[in-house]
Amino acid sequence: MITIIMRTRDNQLPEWQRAMMSRIRLPIGCALLALLFVFLPGVSAQTGSDPVPAIIAALRAQQFEQALRLLQPALERSSKDPRLWSLQGVALSGEGRKKEALVAFQHALSLAPNYLQALEGAAQIEYDSSSDAAIPLLNRILELRPDDSTSHAMLAVLEYRRGQCAPAVTHFARAGSLLDAQVDALHAYSTCLMKLSRFEEAAAVLERALTLRPDDPRERHLLASVQLTAHKPQDALATLEPLLAAQNPDAETLELASSAYEDIKDTPKAVSTLRQAIILNPSNVNLYLDFANLAFNHQSFQVGIDVITDGLGVMPTASPLYLARGVLYVQLADYDKAETDFEKAYELDPRQSLSSAAQGLAAVQEHDFDRALATVQSKLARKPNDPLLLYLEADILVEKGADPDTAEFHRAMRSAKKAVSLQPSLSDAHDVLAKLYLMSGQNQAAAEQCRQAIHINPKDQTAVYHLIQALRKSGDKSEIPDLLKRLAELRAESTKEERERYRYKLVEETPANKNTGQPKSEQ
Repeated sequence: MITIIMRTRDNQLPEWQRAMMSRIRLPIGCALLALLFVFLPGVSAQTGSDPVPAIIAALRAQQFEQALRLLQPALERSSKDPRLWSLQGVALSGEGRKKEALVAFQHALSLAPNYLQALEGAAQIEYDSSSDAAIPLLNRILELRPDDSTSHAMLAVLEYRRGQCAPAVTHFARAGSLLDAQVDALHAYSTCLMKLSRFEEAAAVLERALTLRPDDPRERHLLASVQLTAHKPQDALATLEPLLAAQNPDAETLELASSAYEDIKDTPKAVSTLRQAIILNPSNVNLYLDFANLAFNHQSFQVGIDVITDGLGVMPTASPLYLARGVLYVQLADYDKAETDFEKAYELDPRQSLSSAAQGLAAVQEHDFDRALATVQSKLARKPNDPLLLYLEADILVEKGADPDTAEFHRAMRSAKKAVSLQPSLSDAHDVLAKLYLMSGQNQAAAEQCRQAIHINPKDQTAVYHLIQALRKSGDKSEIPDLLKRLAELRAESTKEERERYRYKLVEETPANKNTGQPKSEQ
């Protein structure tokens, strides 16, 4: 996956990023030596009193230790000459003494802030170590050489890694043809364009990547995905055509083609292609969800139910399939079956009830609730009236399985109530409190918390689901059909958004999967 990594060191970067950065370098080294030699006033190979030609000769011969020996007396005589400090930086860098080399380049810059060769040397070292300190150095280089494509490319990579896509795409564009041979850099460029919703431009960049790997199915899948996001289904089909014409197209190709056929209103072709994909890969949840969307859009609800049921026969614990089938049952007004499917989905995936903030905790993502709870409680010890931390504590305690009448349950209840009182607009806290009330049999109180959560966030699927539960348990079922319809509508809307996010994910995951031949499916 293309991951936005902030302020990391080079040895912590994914391999693809290290490779990309190693291919983008400023013209230091021999080029610097040539420039120094040309522009040193009054220096020639015959000037025996000036050590610079000998230093340059040693550096060109990669005799770095000899160059350093020659530099020592020269610097003692001319300690304020930025050229000598830059030469020392080159020599130290050649010996692998990067930190000392950086100090030498920085000293040269303290003497001459716009000394180009020192700027390049310092910027390259900072860039190679993945340091954001390279950014101001590169910007100063661009003030001196506005059209320097290498500096633009390096800045683009650094800004991309920081998650700053707006400046990154500007620099990617200014890098021009320098990126044309670098697939990973083109992927990073397209990812940023996607994040900025500049889909057609992202597709154009990926077309450049495809010319480098025309026989790579992954590249065609990637480009077709972005073309579909840009509402260019005909372009996507043209991209996929060589794969579709092959004797045995794979399921990924067929899934993308099905989406393209549907976008051009060729629904029979979309259905037949998707069925073929399911036969090839019957354990891919996304294929069944795509079929459910087709069935929903064309009011073929029972057909969709039948296909989803087949999928559940293969994957009986796939929560998204129960949600999808529940949505279709609602359209047939079969509310009992819809409610049963929704309940099963939430039972299989307890994280459905976890808030987005809780899901952002690394420990929760690793299903390590004990560590997550310890993290939150350590912060609460310092900030006992923080509503966000209070509701997180309650949320995690519930997911850990705190039972009514236990100390953990009562602590969760106290934290949730306090969170709601401190910040009434925190809808997730109302959700957690509603669940706690449900678990303790306080159904009316649970319903009230759900209604408050829905008032704050009308798209809160968890609150709608818990309200259905609360009303059913209290015996008030008059609202349940309308609430099930509302839940189905919200689920259908979020499914569409999830599919769009999945296409973004294809772009972001590509470099990490470059050796697998296929983007990963989102299960």
